[in-house]
Amino acid sequence: METWIALLRGINVGGKHIVPMKELKQLMESNGFSNVRTYIQSGNVVFESPQRPLDQIGQLIEKKFGFMPYIFVLGRDELMTALANCPYESDQGKTIHYFFLDKEPEIFDEALLDSLKADSERYILIEKVFYLYAPEGIGRSKLVEKIGKALPGVTMTARNLNTINKLVEMVGEG
Repeated sequence: METWIALLRGINVGGKHIVPMKELKQLMESNGFSNVRTYIQSGNVVFESPQRPLDQIGQLIEKKFGFMPYIFVLGRDELMTALANCPYESDQGKTIHYFFLDKEPEIFDEALLDSLKADSERYILIEKVFYLYAPEGIGRSKLVEKIGKALPGVTMTARNLNTINKLVEMVGEG
């Protein structure tokens, strides 16, 4: 059995696409996934499976909840590499953000992001992870609003360092 991390995109936000984590855990366990653990309502699931699930989790959610979210499935090594590659350090885990991309972008409009970023913000793209250091928060960040435009054709989901650290801890519990 291998340990996997599923990051569900766009669930439980603004009262839309509701997926209670307790129900998701039960759904996955009753469909062959083992040692299923969730973290907060934004859709973070650590579980075991003999192989990387492709569309199975999304299909289960669609059947039970009526919509299919985009799901990023990372292996333990991929999560650890993303953590190790982050060039930013902070004791404030909510200031560092990891945007996981579904593929390496063909276009990366750094000029657009540079024109929007606050003086305190820093970013870098390393393979399929866009790292953002935003010490003033991302709530009002003009750069965050346009990351999708700077990386056209790419689907992404973001997690802050606090969440990444918790997922690393959960993966370690295996």
